[in-house]
Amino acid sequence: MNIKDLNPQAIWKNFYLLTQVPRPSGHMEKIQQFLLSWAAERGIEAFKDAGENIVMRKPATKGMEGRKAVTMQAHMDMVPQKADDSTHNFETDPIETWIDGEWVRTRGTTLGADDGLGVATIMAVLEADDLAHGPIEGFITADEETTMYGVNHMVEGTLRGDYLLNLDNETEGQFVIGSAGGINLTAEKNYTPVTPCGDSALRIVLQGLCGGHSGLEINEGRANANKLMARIVRQAILKHNAQIASWEGGNMRNAIPRSANVVVVLSKADVAALKADVAEWEMMFKTEYEGIENALTIEVKDVEVPSTAMPKEMQLGVVGAITACANGVMRFIPHIDGVVETSSNLAIVTIADGKVFFKDLVRSSLRSQRDYCVEALTSCFEMIGMKVETDGAYTEWTPALKNELAELMGNVYKELFGNEPEVQVIHAGLECSIIGAMYPHMDIVSFGPTIRSPHTPSECCHIPSVEKYWNFVTTVLARVPKK
Repeated sequence: MNIKDLNPQAIWKNFYLLTQVPRPSGHMEKIQQFLLSWAAERGIEAFKDAGENIVMRKPATKGMEGRKAVTMQAHMDMVPQKADDSTHNFETDPIETWIDGEWVRTRGTTLGADDGLGVATIMAVLEADDLAHGPIEGFITADEETTMYGVNHMVEGTLRGDYLLNLDNETEGQFVIGSAGGINLTAEKNYTPVTPCGDSALRIVLQGLCGGHSGLEINEGRANANKLMARIVRQAILKHNAQIASWEGGNMRNAIPRSANVVVVLSKADVAALKADVAEWEMMFKTEYEGIENALTIEVKDVEVPSTAMPKEMQLGVVGAITACANGVMRFIPHIDGVVETSSNLAIVTIADGKVFFKDLVRSSLRSQRDYCVEALTSCFEMIGMKVETDGAYTEWTPALKNELAELMGNVYKELFGNEPEVQVIHAGLECSIIGAMYPHMDIVSFGPTIRSPHTPSECCHIPSVEKYWNFVTTVLARVPKK
């Protein structure tokens, strides 16, 4: 069975179409054109705004003209993560899906259900001719996963909704009414490449980690490939006089790094001993992360000696900064059990061609703690002379004291399914904070079907949850009150 034949077909057929259009963050041209063409073919008003977002509008159905207007919002980009042995090209290749019992999975890549299912929901509602609803608009945003570019560049007055349904949550039956803010931190340092001192070279490849969403899964104790690799490389330098030639770890700021790849140069006499040490590190890491990182592996391969390397006098400082920098959960919200307040994800480390780059994403639901974490990272990196910059800041989404939309949705959910929804504040960053700041009159709730392991090649969607979610969405739209 193809996923487009799953129920409810209104959503799955559109999600299938989205899997055929490349849409990794930073490459929005194809998906933008697809969405505009899709709307034009159906006679749906649509345009691209100043923030590269796609806005679609549909008038109320007969008899519903006096209802409050609803903005349905989702983001068009997806996180491009793939398995270590995958040859997938996210800029050109469709996503290959398959059905595994109650789950939709992929062949070695992220699925893009985050937030393709939200976009597919908007498409399903806008093209339907059998639903009751008031005025509706779809707001499909650009590059949410990297910089929240779309909402950060939207023009005031573009949106017309009284309610905002954000379709970017990953647990069916959970309503999110608040989320963390965040900020990107980049540290860089130039160096003059030198001729390596040793006569042998080894490539150390650490891979197979779970990775995952650096907001939703930062509290699960998963390993960070860059932090583990720093422990190995530090010992290689101190014990075996190794010299760093290159380092590639992680590739997305909002994903916990799953792998790291380092090339070191050393004397042939030290090769066997370093290989033995790496085998010991692998055993140690497996013990430390037993039950969490069950697929962790470290391989050591002989490679040709590269033509250049990092100067030995600076490499301990660089590795020390990686070792010392804040990473993982920094603080939990004191008055809410188990909810992360502040975290840091050392997502990307690159050393090559005379440049060192560190890229980190700091999240917090408390502005002062976010800024403190940035100060801590900045202090750490500046100690070795790195230039530190921040960008892409977005504010936290503070729960409203009264949320009429949340009350409506809670009543509908209990009526349909017989139990109360779970209302939460989450550590992930959502566009709701930026939209809410520009449109303070809007009531906002984030929700969605069940997705597991977003931002990893293990991402999957629970099929039964999508049908339940669709029933809920269409009922809420029909129950929106009068203005």
